[in-house]
Amino acid sequence: MQQPSPSRLVTADGRVLTGHFAGSVRDVNGRDFDYRTPMGAPQNALARHFHYKQFQYFGVLSDRLLAGCALAHTGWLGLAFVYVYDTHSGRLVSETFRLPLARGLAMSTSPVAGDSLFATRGADIRLGYREHAGGVLEKTLAVRTARGLRIDATMTEAPPFTVQALCTQTGINGFTYANKVAGIPVSGRIDSPLGHFELADIGAMGHHDFSAGYMRRETFWNWACLSGRAGDHAIGLNISCGVNETSYSENCLWLDGRLLPTGLARFDFDRDNPDSTWRVTTGDGAVDLSFTPAGVHRERLDLGLFASNFRQYFGRFHGSIRTEGTHIPVDGLWGFVEDQYAKW
Repeated sequence: MQQPSPSRLVTADGRVLTGHFAGSVRDVNGRDFDYRTPMGAPQNALARHFHYKQFQYFGVLSDRLLAGCALAHTGWLGLAFVYVYDTHSGRLVSETFRLPLARGLAMSTSPVAGDSLFATRGADIRLGYREHAGGVLEKTLAVRTARGLRIDATMTEAPPFTVQALCTQTGINGFTYANKVAGIPVSGRIDSPLGHFELADIGAMGHHDFSAGYMRRETFWNWACLSGRAGDHAIGLNISCGVNETSYSENCLWLDGRLLPTGLARFDFDRDNPDSTWRVTTGDGAVDLSFTPAGVHRERLDLGLFASNFRQYFGRFHGSIRTEGTHIPVDGLWGFVEDQYAKW
């Protein structure tokens, strides 16, 4: 059951509000949380700074072109990656940028109003959040890199579209706030060494993730998302395993803009051969899909205190989605899956 969205995620006395919310939380003021050690003592200033994590992602999906861009603030490191994949030629343009101690990275604390900025030699990346009259929310991505990649993309959430917004307890002493959307048309333009693409002309659809919190020091997750059209329906899917399952689940799908919860997710794949076909299902039978990878973006880093083994695959889903008595065949829709380990 959804509850009214608070204006701030953390109360004046340092308590975090958990549960499903009816809309985006305007101010994700997670650093105001009364963060404690597992034994109940107040955490020191260094732990409060370095243990807080923020992650924002903008994905573009179509039969002609795929693109993904992420900004991550881990305290120890600021990270950005961006890639564009041409489905016709199979060519991939991919760039990764890192900032020690995240200097040069500023993350918005609001998925409704604000800007996240990543600036370094060779790249300027901006994620923007704007609220307009009538409850219309706009998310934008602007990318400029020295290697000639330029993205200007916009997705707009207009009523009655409903965002997935929730906050769950994470471990004994933390929390994760997740704000996600999928199944929304994307407009704008991508210019790259692969060519020039008008996103509206190729029927691009989008996914967006705004997550923050005192997450587990060592964690993993699997995640799957698709966004596109199946027959007469616009559909979006967001399911994961390993992050948000404490009392509440982020797993859901969108059918023509309506948010519909799904059961807990299961990911079956060969970890030694992850390029082989995956099977992605939910316990309630709503999702029964296979996923065939076409390409992958990898990040692998082991610095002792900080480590990441991240693989985001892009490819095609086949199978079915069932909800409210409606059976939706999925025949080759493009999407993403992830296999992630993090020590941060």
